[in-house]
Amino acid sequence: MTRRELFGQTLGALGSAAFASLEARGGGLVGVPHHPAKAKRVIYLFQSGGPSQMELFDYKPRLVDLAGTELPDSVRAGQRLTTMSASQPGFPVVASKFAFERRGQSGAWVSELLPHTAAIADDLTFIKSMYTEAINHDPAVTFFQTGSQIAGRPSMGSWAVYGLGAETEDLPAFVVMISQGGTGGQPLYDRLWGSGFLPTKYQGVKFRSVGDPVLYLSNPAGVTGEDRRAYLDSLNELNQRKYAEFGDPEISTRIAQYEMAYRMQSSVPELADLSKEPESTFALYGEDARKPGTYAYNCLLARRLAERGVRFIQLYHRDWDHHGGLPKGLPARCKETDQASAALIRDLKQRGMLDDTLVIWGGEFGRTVYCQGRLTADSYGRDHHPRCFTIWLAGGGVRGGVTVGATDDYCYNVTEDAVHVHDLQATILHCLGVDHTKLTYKFQGRHFRLTDVHGKVVKAILA
Repeated sequence: MTRRELFGQTLGALGSAAFASLEARGGGLVGVPHHPAKAKRVIYLFQSGGPSQMELFDYKPRLVDLAGTELPDSVRAGQRLTTMSASQPGFPVVASKFAFERRGQSGAWVSELLPHTAAIADDLTFIKSMYTEAINHDPAVTFFQTGSQIAGRPSMGSWAVYGLGAETEDLPAFVVMISQGGTGGQPLYDRLWGSGFLPTKYQGVKFRSVGDPVLYLSNPAGVTGEDRRAYLDSLNELNQRKYAEFGDPEISTRIAQYEMAYRMQSSVPELADLSKEPESTFALYGEDARKPGTYAYNCLLARRLAERGVRFIQLYHRDWDHHGGLPKGLPARCKETDQASAALIRDLKQRGMLDDTLVIWGGEFGRTVYCQGRLTADSYGRDHHPRCFTIWLAGGGVRGGVTVGATDDYCYNVTEDAVHVHDLQATILHCLGVDHTKLTYKFQGRHFRLTDVHGKVVKAILA
């Protein structure tokens, strides 16, 4: 044995022991959660593209009188524009075409486009004062998912699993599903649920809508279950030897993931088999819940994943980006998602799971009060607007029937209780029992965290 091999094995073993000492049962860190958790798991219903807050939740009746007038310079105050708006000759205000009504005992304003969501208004916490610095889709989505506009950081789900570990050995702790609204939508990249500089065992596992939910789940033709078990045993023995030689935690991850894949051959088909769901389930979620790949199907699968101990479940629904044709496009997206979103809340509640499941609904930014492109009697569009928009939360750790924050009459600026992206991330971790300032990982000489050096818990929404 050479000196290099000796020191490599010794340091590798010491490093592995140190890393293992930080991990508690289930793979989480010792000492985490930092305080009693209200939520055991998160289901994040991400509406990719930027839903218009003025058409859905932030009722602005004065816009009817202001329609067609120019957005005052005093309101815009020189704030950043996209290249699409910057080339416009003017900024004509356009009012929503859709009616609003106060719903529930809380009196929350909800649009006619979301009748099912309106019916559960008292279970929801609305934040109308969300804001972000990102004005274009990819950095804005990346910011919400990773705490940075620059790609490469660990996703929120990866941070949660890194800190808290897994509740199940038969399914991934972090699962991602994507549904397609309409025919377009912004691209969504695997790095949005990646582990960044965290070990790869914390990355999200994307479930597919066609074929096996997870790639290579089925055995190849001619390979039996016994053959696969024997193959994995031999492969694991080789990996164990390499791990003993180098102490690389990625080798340990590879061993664990092969074993997870083997167990998933039984757990995933059972998860995706909806034949035992009663007809009342499909009446609740809608007939689309029978069709793999739809938003409704993914919402139902999210409940089934939550029941089976999955820690972080991320749904993305695309095509909320309405630069034009909003009066036609927005109702279509609402029709695809409204019933299933509300059904998920009702379903979790009737099963006694809503109290310890935190559900979040929202996009990466909002839309402008002024029209982008051609304004006609029947159609209009709205550009990206990071200065203020609305999201909602429900379940573990937050109070229902609460509205936080407000915007001006033009729905252009926050006027009270501003909530930044990092504040939301800090609050989500808080509901999981995690102090966002203490969940860190040392990389390239610096201790990183999801919220960077920012973020404060939004105490007004906490149960």
